[in-house]
Amino acid sequence: MESSQQEDCSSSSSSSSSSSSSSCSISSPSYRLFVRHQSIRQIMGGAADIILWKRRHVSFGIIVVATCAWILFEWSGLSFLSVSSDVLLILIVFLFLRANYAVLRNKQLLPLPELELTEEMVNNAAASFRVKINYMLLMAHDITIGKDFRLFFKVVVCLWFLSVIGSFFSFFTLAYIGTILSITVPALYNKYEEHIDKYAGVVHQNISKHYRIVDENVISRIPRSFPKEKDT
Repeated sequence: MESSQQEDCSSSSSSSSSSSSSSCSISSPSYRLFVRHQSIRQIMGGAADIILWKRRHVSFGIIVVATCAWILFEWSGLSFLSVSSDVLLILIVFLFLRANYAVLRNKQLLPLPELELTEEMVNNAAASFRVKINYMLLMAHDITIGKDFRLFFKVVVCLWFLSVIGSFFSFFTLAYIGTILSITVPALYNKYEEHIDKYAGVVHQNISKHYRIVDENVISRIPRSFPKEKDT
């Protein structure tokens, strides 16, 4: 009798543990976009408030300035150097006259913030660029010596794809599209993160399945390097 009660308790505990584990596995997110372990705010760093539209006037101002600059460069036909020089000239003359006018009227100007790059910021940026540049140089080295043919094939396809995109859009149009996407897409993703991750997981599984087929039938059959002929 006691043994049967012990069996019932063990079965109930095992069933409860299995149900709890299954519920945990269902409730826990199985896929996160870009396979990241940090939140969007942590990834964005100091620019998170602007990109996530916490400071709406600044975010909206970036869109307005980017749109005006795109229209100016694309429709006016002026060069980037001439427009930039004219804008800086007007800005410097205005600030200089404003400061001298305030001195003549004995008015006190609002203090301007000091723009300064700290040594820590420069070191962090240099370290990040150094890692990325070294990785690109390593890839270029492997391609130029013919060490990895698969890498060569992937780089050629990516460059050809960028060339096709560049034939339809100018550089300023691509920069404008990138600016608009960078200021709107992260905010939308942060708002609908759970739904986007859910559908992105399904798409990721389908793409991974098709890529596995292509990798087994095409990419894996491409030799990494061509065999060298032996000297006779």
